[in-house]
Amino acid sequence: MEGIDHLKRKIWEKLVRRTKQSKLYFCIYKSYWHLMLRGDLDREDNLNYFTALPNSGAGIGHQMANWIAGLWFAKKLDLRFAHSPFPNPIWEYFLGFGEEEITADVLIKNHGYKKIKLPLFDENKKDEIALIKNIINSYQNKKVVFFAEQDQYYGDQFGVMVTLKQKFHNAKARQFDHVIYSKDHFNIAIHVRRGDITIGQLNKNPNLLMRWQDNDFFTNALDNAIKKVSSEKPIRIFLFSQGNIEDFKEFEKYKCITYCLDMNAKDSFLHMVYADMLITSKSSFSYKPALLNKGIIVSAKNFWHGYPKDENWLLTDDKGFFI
Repeated sequence: MEGIDHLKRKIWEKLVRRTKQSKLYFCIYKSYWHLMLRGDLDREDNLNYFTALPNSGAGIGHQMANWIAGLWFAKKLDLRFAHSPFPNPIWEYFLGFGEEEITADVLIKNHGYKKIKLPLFDENKKDEIALIKNIINSYQNKKVVFFAEQDQYYGDQFGVMVTLKQKFHNAKARQFDHVIYSKDHFNIAIHVRRGDITIGQLNKNPNLLMRWQDNDFFTNALDNAIKKVSSEKPIRIFLFSQGNIEDFKEFEKYKCITYCLDMNAKDSFLHMVYADMLITSKSSFSYKPALLNKGIIVSAKNFWHGYPKDENWLLTDDKGFFI
């Protein structure tokens, strides 16, 4: 049965990709035809739910983007939010986002709700948002959990940042947190994305080429940040990346640096959240901890997700100099 379900998902994903840019795209969804055939629309308050599945084939940063989109669009579409767990139970418990939330599975299995998939839509296109809202309204008198299509995009991920911080910092898992930082120091975390994008420079993968940042970007950003932010505590620097120390010769000038090149993903994520200052790379893996961090964030302005207008977020150009 699992093999058949996997095949069905692959066929559906291929159909979505092939029709997405055509006029036929919305027609492949049963929810669209439900609207077309029903005719009249109820405009009362909608008590149905919305959820988005974290992509099981993606990294945790990507999966968090999926989950965040679910939370955001539930609000934007005037629906209640239903939690869809992260595929890895370790991350599910660690993040704690589902605590005190009802899940889509429970609604469907125990409360008689029906799963209805919505087409991908562009939140910046009024006609597409209007269509999605009309589809939702056509199910007003039915118990429904609306599922976002896989990887429904939401650009300004910071729109639910306050809720994310509350959920993460109040999660049960926080009682087990341990970091190597000292409270006697001002701890600066730097995430230098390497790994897959290093390989991408060799095979000229355009998606990975645009994510590359030289070590000089991070040293410039660090030097400028130290000048801009005063601290009475001595500074300690922690570099989170992959590879060997020899790959980061530009950082040799910093005598107070610790290289965290073998730390696992979850612990690296946790340290980025708890840093007094976090310098992010063009990566969801450091952007997501930045949304949870209560300190100072330094990021390159040229990025595909938005940044909040917050005095604790400092933006640089692509050379690492403040704008």
